[in-house]
Amino acid sequence: MKKEIRVWDPLVRVFHWTLVLSFAIAWVSADEFDTLHFWAGYTIAALVAFRIVWGVIGTRHARFSDFVYRLSTIKTYLIDLAALRPKHYVGHNPAGGLMVIILLLSLGLLTFTGMASVAPDGIGPLAGTWVESISGHWMEDVHEAVANLVLAFVLFHIAGVLVSSLVHGENLVRAMINGKKEIEEKSDEN
Repeated sequence: MKKEIRVWDPLVRVFHWTLVLSFAIAWVSADEFDTLHFWAGYTIAALVAFRIVWGVIGTRHARFSDFVYRLSTIKTYLIDLAALRPKHYVGHNPAGGLMVIILLLSLGLLTFTGMASVAPDGIGPLAGTWVESISGHWMEDVHEAVANLVLAFVLFHIAGVLVSSLVHGENLVRAMINGKKEIEEKSDEN
């Protein structure tokens, strides 16, 4: 027998979908609409900062302590997933938790390189700081490379959500919209 439980709090869900929208806007506006691109990037930077704070003080399944696992646990989960018999987790599974960390770090790097690339032109919060001295035209290339890497991570994340949804028989996209997951009544809450 399945029951519905609340897993993702409203702040996590708003963060997630605002991040999706902001990244899409930043991607589409790159090289065409600088002001829109900059503001999408600033929004991403603020969202990443918020999520780091919320990962420490937030609700149970939002906290890093709930979904950051040892590498051995991640490896075991991935092996079991490949065998179509992974352990079910109420919050993020070990692979999903790793992806959250990878995305936060890479998005942090993306926003830093973006701000650093325009700092020498006197634009943005890093203008007039030490960053100007290490930045230059090459930083735009780094920013673009990191953006492509983040896009690859996003596509990998989407694939992981689809695979996990199929293997566990749950709709993770719906759960990230309404905050609820269906679990077996005798499920082990992790």
